[in-house]
Amino acid sequence: MTKARSGRFAGEPSAAFIALNSSLALDWRLWPEDIEGSAAHARALRRAGVLTDPDLRAIEDGLARVAAEIESGAFVPRDDDEDVHMAIERRLTELVGAPGAKLHTARSRNDQVVTDVRLHLRRVIEGQRAALLRLQELLLARAEPHVETVMPAYTHLQRAQVTSLAHHLLAWFWMLDRDRDRFAAALDACLELPLGSGAAVGLNRDLDRDALAADLGFERAAANSLDAVADRDFVLDYLAAAAALATHLSRVGAEIVVWASAEFGFVVLPDAVSGGSSIMPQKRNPDAAELMRAAGPRVAADLQGMLATLHGLPLAYNTDLREDKRYLFDAVDCLDALLPVVHELLAGLEFDTGRMAAACDSLLMATDVADELVARGLPFREAHHLTGALVRRCLDLGCELGGLPAAELAALSPTLAELGPALAARPGGLADPQRSLAAKSSAGGSAPARVREELSHAQAALHA
Repeated sequence: MTKARSGRFAGEPSAAFIALNSSLALDWRLWPEDIEGSAAHARALRRAGVLTDPDLRAIEDGLARVAAEIESGAFVPRDDDEDVHMAIERRLTELVGAPGAKLHTARSRNDQVVTDVRLHLRRVIEGQRAALLRLQELLLARAEPHVETVMPAYTHLQRAQVTSLAHHLLAWFWMLDRDRDRFAAALDACLELPLGSGAAVGLNRDLDRDALAADLGFERAAANSLDAVADRDFVLDYLAAAAALATHLSRVGAEIVVWASAEFGFVVLPDAVSGGSSIMPQKRNPDAAELMRAAGPRVAADLQGMLATLHGLPLAYNTDLREDKRYLFDAVDCLDALLPVVHELLAGLEFDTGRMAAACDSLLMATDVADELVARGLPFREAHHLTGALVRRCLDLGCELGGLPAAELAALSPTLAELGPALAARPGGLADPQRSLAAKSSAGGSAPARVREELSHAQAALHA
């Protein structure tokens, strides 16, 4: 009597159909939420006069026993249970008898499952937002000592200008801050209660859905029963936020892979999250960073799969919607496995600040030279052209930016010749990386004073 098919069908379903139609492999993890939602539904039925006080006590006690059996491993669902909902209802009825058979009054698996998923996803998002917050706190702690640690900034993966390590780590911080905001929006989307919508068109009993929503920690009841059972926008919202986060982590991972190479040598990887080679004993591979890089397309594919599932799907419920958990839980599992390792990786990175400083060769200060020419009255395009000619001549002669003889500078331009002493690679000169760093004083720039301001803003953002 606890089978969804009972009464309507002659005979038993085929073994192949049972295997295909079972969603237990997908939805069994929802058992805590299914028990929580079922207990709240029983209380709503009591308020509506469907259950008696003894019925309610029996159901609540029975659900608690089912939960204990699941946790201990004493209760395992059967293949013919079809899904987590039917498995729990069957076991409840075995334990308490007739009251258990009353529980599904005024409820469909259509509104039941989407309620379970919303409850579950709320907890997932809260945990992942907390993990993001810890990552941001770590990045701030790692950035603070490196406000004046120079390193190249890159465009097109070519050395471009001078920045600081702190400024670069804070760029990662702000990426994660936007992710935390997106997860907050996804969490808000989970706060609408579908339960009480029935299969599609509402119920013949007027359950107090506002009380039911409050009982389960939802902020509001869904306004339209058709939409409530068919809506998976909250899953899309989570997957979109998860895909953005995974993409950001992939970018951070890609940079760490490059930085850890012998050609860059900016970081030394922690052994605890590095891989080795089955044949080359000397190898220390950036496996964790590479898996960060791989997470981007994986979670983006989950988002695309969910969008494709919903595409063209008529209202209200269709079995296609069962696939929401396939994409959702894959993204959840990917991030849950990845985020602790990312934290270990970022906490254990050793920065080779000497290699970073050595990579700030004098050509990175070419824009500073052009800006100085502008300050002396040249239009920027003329200054840009002259500085480019200066760079080309330095490359021809194999010298630093300030290494051209005065005659060479004069041949290029009298104005460049006037800059001769200032071009020398000395403290305070135009070819000094620290001077170049300090000059980037616009709001949001790399200058130490600005980065210290940014650190204060970042600390405030953590507690907003």
